[in-house]
Amino acid sequence: MSLFITPLHLMDYLGVAVFAVSGVLAAGRKHLDWFGVLVIATVTAIGGGTLRDLLIERPVFWLGDTGYLWVIFAATLLTLLFVRFREVPLRALLVADALGLALFAISGARIAETAGYGGIVVVILGTMTGVAGGVFRDMLLAEIPLLLRDGDIYATAAIFGIVVYLVLQSTGFDRLTAGHAGMAAIVAIRFAAIFFGLRMPALRLGDSKKTD
Repeated sequence: MSLFITPLHLMDYLGVAVFAVSGVLAAGRKHLDWFGVLVIATVTAIGGGTLRDLLIERPVFWLGDTGYLWVIFAATLLTLLFVRFREVPLRALLVADALGLALFAISGARIAETAGYGGIVVVILGTMTGVAGGVFRDMLLAEIPLLLRDGDIYATAAIFGIVVYLVLQSTGFDRLTAGHAGMAAIVAIRFAAIFFGLRMPALRLGDSKKTD
């Protein structure tokens, strides 16, 4: 773990921490023991980035910098201590997940750009980085992933934010400013979905009332 942390590196650490918190809260709702909680927090925090790195044949990010693991352990411990004294509502899990989605989606897009990819591949890899950890978390907890829930705006928010990030860069904004704008767009859309019930139209087949 380097003593010098760049703003982009700090963004990665923050994304890992926030997703770890969402993993702890989700595991707590299933009444897992502390080890189970740590496993879920870790999978949630590094699952998306690990899948991305394996696909583009890049060294897996947390193997080369164990600081990510220490961030997960610290976030897990602090969250476990916090929930011993205060009950955390479901909405807090969704908010933590939204922040993690924003941080990781833009971070994944930036890494894909650095690896030489562009356009739609950056969008796909960035979205995968943001959503895969949550998908793994929900699957391990026997939940329908947020990505697939009826009409829930999740991956769409990541895609939109990454497109904002790319468009702003193409119009002359620096990468950091574009990244912040992309994250803000993702958070805004997810918060609209969480707090105001904004949803995607759902395809419904075979559920019309039968008439005799």
